[in-house]
Amino acid sequence: MYQKVCMENVAIVLHDTRIPENIGAAARAAANMGVGQVILSAPRNFDMERVLKVATHSASGLVEAMTVCNTLPEALGTFNWIVGTTARLGGTRRVNFSPADLATKLIPISSENRVAVLFGPEDRGLTNEDLQLCHDLVNIPAAGFSSLNLAQAVMVISYELFKARTREPKFYIPRLACRYELENMYEELQDTFNRIHYINHENPEQRLDKTRSFLSRYQLRSREVSLIRGFCRQVARYGEKCYQDGVTAGAAGGKKTQETR
Repeated sequence: MYQKVCMENVAIVLHDTRIPENIGAAARAAANMGVGQVILSAPRNFDMERVLKVATHSASGLVEAMTVCNTLPEALGTFNWIVGTTARLGGTRRVNFSPADLATKLIPISSENRVAVLFGPEDRGLTNEDLQLCHDLVNIPAAGFSSLNLAQAVMVISYELFKARTREPKFYIPRLACRYELENMYEELQDTFNRIHYINHENPEQRLDKTRSFLSRYQLRSREVSLIRGFCRQVARYGEKCYQDGVTAGAAGGKKTQETR
Protein backbone atom coordinates (compact mmCIF):
# COMPACT_ATOMS: atom_id res chain seq x y z
CA MET A 1 0.00 0.00 0.00
CA TYR A 2 1.28 3.44 -0.94
CA GLN A 3 1.84 6.13 1.66
CA LYS A 4 1.26 9.77 0.73
CA VAL A 5 1.66 13.24 2.16
CA CYS A 6 -1.43 14.19 4.16
CA MET A 7 -2.25 17.36 2.21
CA GLU A 8 -4.93 18.37 4.71
CA ASN A 9 -2.15 18.89 7.28
CA VAL A 10 -0.09 21.06 4.90
CA ALA A 11 -0.36 24.86 4.78
CA ILE A 12 1.22 27.34 2.40
CA VAL A 13 2.40 30.39 4.36
CA LEU A 14 3.02 33.55 2.32
CA HIS A 15 5.09 36.13 4.19
CA ASP A 16 5.26 39.86 3.41
CA THR A 17 3.61 39.57 -0.02
CA ARG A 18 3.40 42.79 -2.00
CA ILE A 19 0.91 42.05 -4.83
CA PRO A 20 -2.63 40.75 -4.14
CA GLU A 21 -2.82 39.01 -7.51
CA ASN A 22 0.18 36.86 -6.54
CA ILE A 23 -1.71 35.68 -3.47
CA GLY A 24 -4.65 34.67 -5.64
CA ALA A 25 -2.46 32.83 -8.13
CA ALA A 26 -0.57 31.04 -5.35
CA ALA A 27 -3.85 30.03 -3.67
CA ARG A 28 -5.15 28.65 -6.96
CA ALA A 29 -2.01 26.55 -7.37
CA ALA A 30 -2.30 25.28 -3.79
CA ALA A 31 -6.00 24.44 -4.23
CA ASN A 32 -5.29 22.47 -7.40
CA MET A 33 -2.94 20.20 -5.45
CA GLY A 34 -5.22 19.75 -2.45
CA VAL A 35 -3.30 21.89 0.07
CA GLY A 36 -5.32 22.24 3.25
CA GLN A 37 -4.72 25.89 4.15
CA VAL A 38 -3.19 29.18 3.03
CA ILE A 39 -1.93 31.64 5.65
CA LEU A 40 -0.82 35.21 5.06
CA SER A 41 1.84 36.75 7.27
CA ALA A 42 2.11 40.56 7.31
CA PRO A 43 0.79 41.07 3.75
CA ARG A 44 1.16 44.46 2.12
CA ASN A 45 -1.57 46.05 0.03
CA PHE A 46 -3.96 43.20 0.80
CA ASP A 47 -7.11 43.43 -1.32
CA MET A 48 -9.49 40.46 -1.17
CA GLU A 49 -11.31 41.47 -4.35
CA ARG A 50 -8.07 41.45 -6.36
CA VAL A 51 -7.03 38.16 -4.74
CA LEU A 52 -10.32 36.43 -5.62
CA LYS A 53 -10.24 37.71 -9.18
CA VAL A 54 -7.07 35.73 -9.89
CA ALA A 55 -7.85 32.77 -7.65
CA THR A 56 -11.06 32.08 -9.60
CA HIS A 57 -13.99 30.05 -8.31
CA SER A 58 -11.97 26.83 -7.91
CA ALA A 59 -9.83 28.34 -5.14
CA SER A 60 -12.38 30.73 -3.65
CA GLY A 61 -13.09 28.46 -0.67
CA LEU A 62 -9.38 28.25 0.22
CA VAL A 63 -9.01 32.03 -0.16
CA GLU A 64 -12.06 32.89 1.93
CA ALA A 65 -10.79 30.62 4.70
CA MET A 66 -7.32 32.21 4.73
CA THR A 67 -5.87 33.29 8.06
CA VAL A 68 -4.14 36.69 8.08
CA CYS A 69 -1.48 37.20 10.79
CA ASN A 70 0.45 40.31 11.75
CA THR A 71 3.80 38.61 12.31
CA LEU A 72 5.64 35.54 11.05
CA PRO A 73 6.04 33.91 14.51
CA GLU A 74 2.28 34.23 14.96
CA ALA A 75 1.63 32.64 11.56
CA LEU A 76 3.93 29.70 12.29
CA GLY A 77 3.24 29.29 16.00
CA THR A 78 0.99 26.21 15.90
CA PHE A 79 2.94 24.25 13.27
CA ASN A 80 5.03 21.22 14.17
CA TRP A 81 7.31 21.21 11.12
CA ILE A 82 8.28 24.23 9.01
CA VAL A 83 10.01 24.25 5.64
CA GLY A 84 11.53 27.46 4.27
CA THR A 85 11.99 28.09 0.56
CA THR A 86 15.09 29.86 -0.73
CA ALA A 87 16.58 30.73 -4.11
CA ARG A 88 19.83 32.01 -2.58
CA LEU A 89 22.37 29.42 -1.52
CA GLY A 90 25.59 29.39 0.50
CA GLY A 91 26.61 30.73 3.88
CA THR A 92 24.08 29.78 6.53
CA ARG A 93 21.59 28.70 3.85
CA ARG A 94 22.48 25.04 3.79
CA VAL A 95 19.66 23.62 1.74
CA ASN A 96 18.48 20.24 2.94
CA PHE A 97 16.26 19.12 0.11
CA SER A 98 15.06 19.32 -3.45
CA PRO A 99 11.25 19.49 -3.75
CA ALA A 100 10.94 15.75 -4.51
CA ASP A 101 13.20 14.69 -1.62
CA LEU A 102 11.36 17.04 0.73
CA ALA A 103 8.04 15.49 -0.24
CA THR A 104 9.31 12.01 0.60
CA LYS A 105 10.49 13.16 4.03
CA LEU A 106 7.13 14.78 4.77
CA ILE A 107 5.10 11.61 4.13
CA PRO A 108 5.48 10.23 7.68
CA ILE A 109 5.74 13.64 9.36
CA SER A 110 2.49 14.98 7.88
CA SER A 111 0.37 12.07 9.11
CA GLU A 112 0.29 13.37 12.69
CA ASN A 113 1.78 16.87 12.41
CA ARG A 114 0.89 20.22 10.88
CA VAL A 115 3.40 21.22 8.22
CA ALA A 116 3.99 24.76 6.93
CA VAL A 117 5.80 25.55 3.69
CA LEU A 118 7.00 29.14 3.95
CA PHE A 119 7.47 31.52 1.00
CA GLY A 120 8.95 35.02 1.22
CA PRO A 121 8.13 38.31 -0.52
CA GLU A 122 8.29 38.49 -4.29
CA ASP A 123 11.26 40.85 -4.55
CA ARG A 124 13.79 39.38 -2.11
CA GLY A 125 12.53 36.15 -0.55
CA LEU A 126 12.98 35.12 3.06
CA THR A 127 15.64 36.70 5.28
CA ASN A 128 18.13 34.74 7.37
CA GLU A 129 16.09 35.68 10.43
CA ASP A 130 12.94 34.23 8.83
CA LEU A 131 14.74 31.01 8.02
CA GLN A 132 15.77 30.54 11.66
CA LEU A 133 12.16 29.54 12.29
CA CYS A 134 12.43 26.64 9.83
CA HIS A 135 13.39 23.00 10.36
CA ASP A 136 14.31 22.36 6.71
CA LEU A 137 15.17 24.42 3.64
CA VAL A 138 14.17 23.58 0.09
CA ASN A 139 15.48 24.99 -3.17
CA ILE A 140 13.85 24.68 -6.60
CA PRO A 141 16.64 24.12 -9.15
CA ALA A 142 16.36 26.33 -12.22
CA ALA A 143 18.43 27.16 -15.29
CA GLY A 144 19.59 30.76 -15.58
CA PHE A 145 17.51 33.09 -13.42
CA SER A 146 17.02 31.14 -10.20
CA SER A 147 14.09 33.05 -8.69
CA LEU A 148 10.65 31.82 -9.77
CA ASN A 149 7.39 33.70 -9.72
CA LEU A 150 5.67 33.16 -6.35
CA ALA A 151 2.74 31.19 -7.76
CA GLN A 152 5.10 29.07 -9.87
CA ALA A 153 7.16 28.21 -6.81
CA VAL A 154 4.02 27.31 -4.83
CA MET A 155 2.86 25.08 -7.68
CA VAL A 156 6.19 23.23 -7.96
CA ILE A 157 6.34 22.46 -4.23
CA SER A 158 2.63 21.61 -3.96
CA TYR A 159 2.81 19.31 -6.98
CA GLU A 160 5.76 17.38 -5.56
CA LEU A 161 3.94 16.97 -2.25
CA PHE A 162 0.77 15.83 -4.00
CA LYS A 163 2.42 13.17 -6.17
CA ALA A 164 4.87 11.79 -3.58
CA ARG A 165 4.41 8.07 -2.92
CA THR A 166 6.45 5.47 -1.09
CA ARG A 167 6.16 1.71 -0.60
CA GLU A 168 8.52 1.72 2.38
CA PRO A 169 7.12 0.29 5.63
CA LYS A 170 5.43 3.03 7.59
CA PHE A 171 7.26 4.26 10.65
CA TYR A 172 5.40 6.31 13.17
CA ILE A 173 6.33 9.94 13.87
CA PRO A 174 4.26 11.27 16.81
CA ARG A 175 3.18 14.86 17.34
CA LEU A 176 6.22 17.10 17.44
CA ALA A 177 6.74 20.31 19.39
CA CYS A 178 5.08 23.30 17.74
CA ARG A 179 6.86 26.57 16.93
CA TYR A 180 5.55 28.31 20.03
CA GLU A 181 7.03 25.59 22.24
CA LEU A 182 10.36 25.71 20.41
CA GLU A 183 10.65 29.49 20.59
CA ASN A 184 9.98 29.46 24.33
CA MET A 185 12.72 26.84 24.66
CA TYR A 186 15.18 28.96 22.68
CA GLU A 187 14.40 32.00 24.85
CA GLU A 188 15.22 29.99 27.98
CA LEU A 189 18.38 28.62 26.38
CA GLN A 190 19.53 32.13 25.50
CA ASP A 191 18.85 33.30 29.05
CA THR A 192 20.83 30.32 30.40
CA PHE A 193 23.73 31.01 28.03
CA ASN A 194 23.80 34.60 29.29
CA ARG A 195 23.75 33.51 32.94
CA ILE A 196 26.70 31.13 32.56
CA HIS A 197 28.60 33.49 30.21
CA TYR A 198 28.47 30.99 27.35
CA ILE A 199 27.78 33.75 24.81
CA ASN A 200 30.19 36.04 23.04
CA HIS A 201 28.66 39.40 23.94
CA GLU A 202 30.14 40.99 20.82
CA ASN A 203 28.07 38.56 18.71
CA PRO A 204 25.37 37.13 21.01
CA GLU A 205 23.27 35.64 18.22
CA GLN A 206 26.06 33.41 16.90
CA ARG A 207 25.87 30.83 19.69
CA LEU A 208 22.08 30.65 19.59
CA ASP A 209 22.07 30.37 15.78
CA LYS A 210 24.37 27.36 16.00
CA THR A 211 22.18 25.87 18.72
CA ARG A 212 19.08 26.35 16.55
CA SER A 213 20.84 24.71 13.62
CA PHE A 214 21.88 21.76 15.76
CA LEU A 215 18.50 21.16 17.42
CA SER A 216 16.59 21.61 14.15
CA ARG A 217 18.18 18.40 12.88
CA TYR A 218 16.09 16.47 15.38
CA GLN A 219 12.36 15.93 15.50
CA LEU A 220 11.87 17.26 19.02
CA ARG A 221 8.68 16.25 20.81
CA SER A 222 6.89 18.32 23.41
CA ARG A 223 8.25 16.28 26.30
CA GLU A 224 11.82 16.68 25.02
CA VAL A 225 11.36 20.44 24.78
CA SER A 226 10.02 20.38 28.35
CA LEU A 227 13.10 18.42 29.42
CA ILE A 228 15.46 21.04 27.96
CA ARG A 229 13.46 23.89 29.51
CA GLY A 230 13.52 22.10 32.87
CA PHE A 231 17.31 21.84 32.63
CA CYS A 232 17.53 25.59 31.93
CA ARG A 233 15.34 26.41 34.94
CA GLN A 234 17.45 24.18 37.18
CA VAL A 235 20.63 25.91 36.00
CA ALA A 236 19.00 29.26 36.81
CA ARG A 237 17.99 28.05 40.30
CA TYR A 238 21.45 26.66 41.00
CA GLY A 239 23.10 29.88 39.82
CA GLU A 240 20.81 31.94 42.06
CA LYS A 241 21.54 29.65 45.03
CA CYS A 242 25.31 29.98 44.49
CA TYR A 243 24.93 33.75 44.31
CA GLN A 244 22.87 33.90 47.51
CA ASP A 245 25.28 31.55 49.29
CA GLY A 246 28.12 33.85 48.28
CA VAL A 247 26.29 36.92 49.55
CA THR A 248 25.53 35.18 52.86
CA ALA A 249 29.10 33.95 53.25
CA GLY A 250 30.44 37.42 52.46
CA ALA A 251 28.17 39.05 54.99
CA ALA A 252 29.12 36.48 57.64
CA GLY A 253 32.81 36.93 56.92
CA GLY A 254 32.54 40.68 57.19
CA LYS A 255 30.69 40.41 60.51
CA LYS A 256 33.31 38.00 61.91
CA THR A 257 36.13 40.32 60.90
CA GLN A 258 34.47 43.21 62.73
CA GLU A 259 34.01 41.10 65.87
CA THR A 260 37.70 40.13 66.04
CA ARG A 261 38.91 43.70 65.88
